[in-house]
Amino acid sequence: MSDPTLPACKPNPTSTLLEEPGVLVAKKHHLLVRWSHWLNLPILLGLIVSGISIYWASPVYQHKPDPNTGSVDVAADIGIWMCSHVPGLHHYSSPPDWVYNHMSLGPGMLALALRLHWFCAYSFMLNGMLYLAGLFMGGGWRSLLPRRTDLFDALRMLRYYVGVPFAKLMRRKWLHPRFNTKVQRAPTRSILLCSGRRVPFCRYGVGDSQAHAVSLAGCDFRRV
Repeated sequence: MSDPTLPACKPNPTSTLLEEPGVLVAKKHHLLVRWSHWLNLPILLGLIVSGISIYWASPVYQHKPDPNTGSVDVAADIGIWMCSHVPGLHHYSSPPDWVYNHMSLGPGMLALALRLHWFCAYSFMLNGMLYLAGLFMGGGWRSLLPRRTDLFDALRMLRYYVGVPFAKLMRRKWLHPRFNTKVQRAPTRSILLCSGRRVPFCRYGVGDSQAHAVSLAGCDFRRV
């Protein structure tokens, strides 16, 4: 049913919206940008685990021998400490190798680790080129251009983050600089439902709730 108490908002001409019959979708990023963004996760994970295995063959960050264990490797020290203090690890067969066995390809895997490390390194560079291609093909490069208000916005954000702990301690409201006061005054149901259109929230990225609320504010909020 319609609620006459809710205001009718006109569409926002500044928002980039791709409209389909019965669906309101906010067009965000190019497909290459999204894929290359998430491909960074397995690539960086491969770099880390292979890098730790390479470090096992040449632990350059050494210290003086420990008087109790005789270890000179920081990673071995961590494994020995964990096997001594963490319940269930007291009977581990090789405490100095615990980190290498659980957070890398394992000790004695230098050749395989080098191959995987170089493969992930070249994949990381190729993925970066795909990301740049997606930025230019989708027009996302425009959002990376510097603006005149960037310095002022950075100072406002710095003020916000410095004041957050004090606001929490004093139990005071400390609004985000980007928070839209007009959207704040709108009823919650107005943000969720607009003019009988289905809004696929799953297409929005986590962390952009304020921008999404502004995008939805361009709809007719009379549908409840």
